Amino acid sequence: MAALFNLAGTTVAMSTSPLDHLLLGGFAFGAVFMATDPVTSARTETGKYIYGFLVGAMAIIIRVLNPGYPEGMMLAILLMNIFAPLIDYYVVEKNISRRLKRIN
Repeated sequence: MAALFNLAGTTVAMSTSPLDHLLLGGFAFGAVFMATDPVTSARTETGKYIYGFLVGAMAIIIRVLNPGYPEGMMLAILLMNIFAPLIDYYVVEKNISRRLKRIN
């Protein structure tokens, strides 16, 4: 995903390799320690996958498309923590509707 968004980079400074995106700055720290916080992240299994994917996608988008803010991991985590309850709500609603279809 980092390689795909790297093509849309607007400055030479932001056209780093995908490996550099993973290793530089707080990306690795945020992915390992901050995004996995059980209090603020999604609680359902499917919600955790959606939450993790969206945190990673938003972090790369913020880092590549906004040269004024090269450290986008913490902002991505903050924004996705706002939407974590909404993700869980829709995952639970989807599970309930799937189970109701099996009954009927």
